[in-house]
Amino acid sequence: MAKVAFWEAKKQMPAVIVGSSLGALVALEVARISPPAALVLIAPAIGFGRPWMDRLPPGDTIPFFHHGENRELTIHRRFFESMAALDLESTPPPIPVSILMGEEDESVPFEGVARTWSAWEKSNALPPGSRFVAIAGGDHGLIPHVARIADEIVAMDLIRRTAPSTPTQV
Repeated sequence: MAKVAFWEAKKQMPAVIVGSSLGALVALEVARISPPAALVLIAPAIGFGRPWMDRLPPGDTIPFFHHGENRELTIHRRFFESMAALDLESTPPPIPVSILMGEEDESVPFEGVARTWSAWEKSNALPPGSRFVAIAGGDHGLIPHVARIADEIVAMDLIRRTAPSTPTQV
């Protein structure tokens, strides 16, 4: 999935890559393969690894509620296994990143994402302009907060345009 996203990003050359939930993990991996200019992660499923794998029901395909579609979809178990094998949380991305996280997220524990962010801050490796936005009362879908999300995407694009240019590796 990350390789497909990487090739699409290379073709489109977006100013900001945005990912939500599991898509945020894909965006984070794309940023590690070939950093885009900026990254916005919405309710990222950080900590998806082993704990999630242990809770998944048996079977090749797994029903999963997709907040964007507002319905249940099926995802192949291989997707979960490949995402669980990635080590996405140990180091911050090499580009400015913004995380928007609902404090009442029912799918991804807020505390786990906040803990990862805190570790990233302590590493002193977060690029300038990076920020964590806690949304009071926000759930996993963050639908009532679309305007706040849009504002953050625009802000990250502004950070990208004003940051000193760095070569992009492809």
